[in-house]
Amino acid sequence: MSEPRLFSVKMRASRGSEHVSGAERIVAPSAAPETVSALVRRALGHSKGDPDFISLKVAAIGDVLRIKALPVATETASTPGEGLAIAERLLREAGVERASEVVAMLAAAGPMRGAMLVDADTLERLEPDKARGVRATCMDAAGAQGRLPPSSKSHYAEAIVLASKVAAAPGIVAELCISDDPDYVIGYVASRSTGYRRITCMKEMGDAHGGRIFVCRGIAGDPSNTIRFLEETPVLVEAIPMPDGTARGNRLDGIKREIDAIRTSGLWRETRVLEMRPEGCAMAGGREVAVLSSNDYLGLAKDPRVKKAAADAAQSFGAGTGGARLTTGTQPLHVKLEERLAAFFGSEAAVSYATGYMANVGVISALAGRGDVILSDELNHASIIDGCRLSGADVVVYRHRDMDDLAGKLSRCGGYRRRLVVSDGVFSMAGDIAPLPKMLDLCSQYDAFSFVDDAHAVGVLGATGRGTAEHFGCPRADLTVGTLSKALGAEGGFVCTSRMLADYLVNRSRAYIFSTSPAPAAVGAAIESLRILETEPDRVRQLRTKTAYFAAELRKRGIAAETQSAIVPVEIGDESKAVAVAAKLMERGFLIPAIRYPTVARGKARLRVAISSVHSCATLSAAAEAISAILPGMKSR
Repeated sequence: MSEPRLFSVKMRASRGSEHVSGAERIVAPSAAPETVSALVRRALGHSKGDPDFISLKVAAIGDVLRIKALPVATETASTPGEGLAIAERLLREAGVERASEVVAMLAAAGPMRGAMLVDADTLERLEPDKARGVRATCMDAAGAQGRLPPSSKSHYAEAIVLASKVAAAPGIVAELCISDDPDYVIGYVASRSTGYRRITCMKEMGDAHGGRIFVCRGIAGDPSNTIRFLEETPVLVEAIPMPDGTARGNRLDGIKREIDAIRTSGLWRETRVLEMRPEGCAMAGGREVAVLSSNDYLGLAKDPRVKKAAADAAQSFGAGTGGARLTTGTQPLHVKLEERLAAFFGSEAAVSYATGYMANVGVISALAGRGDVILSDELNHASIIDGCRLSGADVVVYRHRDMDDLAGKLSRCGGYRRRLVVSDGVFSMAGDIAPLPKMLDLCSQYDAFSFVDDAHAVGVLGATGRGTAEHFGCPRADLTVGTLSKALGAEGGFVCTSRMLADYLVNRSRAYIFSTSPAPAAVGAAIESLRILETEPDRVRQLRTKTAYFAAELRKRGIAAETQSAIVPVEIGDESKAVAVAAKLMERGFLIPAIRYPTVARGKARLRVAISSVHSCATLSAAAEAISAILPGMKSR
C-alpha cells in the first residue's frame, strides 16, 4: 500500500541580505493551511527581529525516503574555545584530517543562506553558487505529519532531522554546524561514524554569527548527485532520540547547561530578601540600604492607613475568597473597588484582575484572536508581548513611539476583522511616554481599538495622578489597563473601559473567568490608596519634584539623565559592567538594579532608578554622588 500524499511546506525569512529564520515541514494535506500560518508566526517572532521578506513554498511530493536518526551524544564545553577544540577532534574522528582548517573556514565565513560544500582533502568549495551555498531541504521528523510545528524554534529535533539527512547523502563525510540564533550557543558535529555530537558551547550568548559546512570526499568531479539528494529528496527521519537518553536520570543536564550559560554571560538573576522600612529604606543582608528600585512611587505600601485598611478587610472578609469571580469569588469589596476605579478614571466601567500581568494577558487575548491583528510598540512590556502571543492574532511590531511607522502599518491592515493598537503609557525601562493623542487619532482613522498599559503612569502622570490621558489632556484609550501594585501600593490589576467592553471581558477573558479573585486585604488596601490619591494629589507633585531634583543632581555630575516619569535610566551598555556597577552601589548602601537582556536589548544594559515621593533630597543627592563616583572608575577598567 502506498503512503498517503504529502506536501512540503518551506518558510524562509530575511531582512535585506540577512537570513532571519527558516523552517520546513512535510505534512498531510489537512495540516498544510495551519502549518503555513504557524510558520509565518514563527518568522515574525524571531529573536533577531522582524523580517522584511517571508518566502513560503507549498508543494506536493512523491516517494519519501525513511531513514533512522543518528545516535546522539553530548560533549560538554564551558567556553566557545573549548567547543571549537572539541569540534576539531570530532571532525578528525570522522576522517577529516584538515579539521582545524575546516573550523577556521566556518569561523571566517560571512552570512550565507545555505551551507558550504567542502572537499575534505583539498578544502575546495564545490557548491555552484558560493553566495547561496547548498541547502538541505524537504525533510521532517517521521510521525509529525498531522501535527502543527511548535510556536518557537525546536533546535534539537530540527537539527537531528537535518544532520541525519545530510549524513545519508552520497559522499558526505561530516557536518559542522554553529547556529546563527543569538540565543542558542550549542553546535554540533555529525557523521555516519560518530553520530550526532552536540557541543554545549560554541559561541557567546547573543552572538548572531553561525553557519554550517558539509564536508565531502570523492565528489569533486561532479557534486550534482549529492546536491540533488540534499535539496530535492524527501526524507522522513525516524526514532529521534532524546539527547544522551535523558528522558530519565539525566533530564536536568540541559537545564544545568542553560544555567551555566546564563551565569557566564552576565545575565544571572537572584532574589534579594528585603525588610522594608520607612522613607524608601530597607534591611538587606543585615544592613540598611536606600531602595531606589521600588515601584511604590507614592510610598503608599507602608502608609499606616493603607495597612489598616488591608487588615480590616481581611478581618471582615477572610484571607482569601475561595473562588473565581463568576462562581463564588465576588465580594462586596470587589464591586466597590471597580466602582471607585471607574469613577476615579472617568470611565463607564472597570474590571479587576489578580495582577497587572494577568490584566494585560487577559484583555489582549480576549479582544483579539485569529483573523485579527495587533500592532504593538517594539518596547512594550513582557506582559503585553505574552498577551499578543497567546491571542493567536497576527502581531505587527511598530518602531518605538513612531506614529508614522504605526500609520503605515495600520494602512495595510484593512483586511482584518479587528485591529488593536497596544502600547505602554510609560515605558518601564526608559521612562518615556507614548504619544497618546496621535495614537488615538490613528486608531480613529483606521477603526482600530486603542489599548494603553498605564501601570507606570497611574499616580505618576497628570496633575492628580490619573495617568497618560490626564498628562496630555486627551481622551482615554478604549481600554486602559493599570496596576494596583505600584503607585497604589497594593496588589492586583484592572482595566477601565466602556460598559460594553467590560461585559465582554467578563464573559470572554480567561484570566478573569478562571482565576481566583483578588484577596480581600489587597482590595481593601487598594480602595484606601485610591481615596488617599484622590484627596492628597500633592503626593504626585512631590514625586515629580523629587524626580526632577535627582535627574538634575546626575546632570550636575556629568551623567546624562532625562525622564518624563518617575523612572530615571542611567545607560551603561555592557551587561557585566552594569552588574558590577550595581554591586558597588549596593556596597555603598544604594539598591539600584542592573537591567539587562532580555528585559532590554543586548548591549543596552542600564541602571534603572525609580524615585518615590518619600525619598529625601539628601538620599537622592547621595545616590547621584555614588553613581558618579563609581562610573568613571568602571570606565577606566
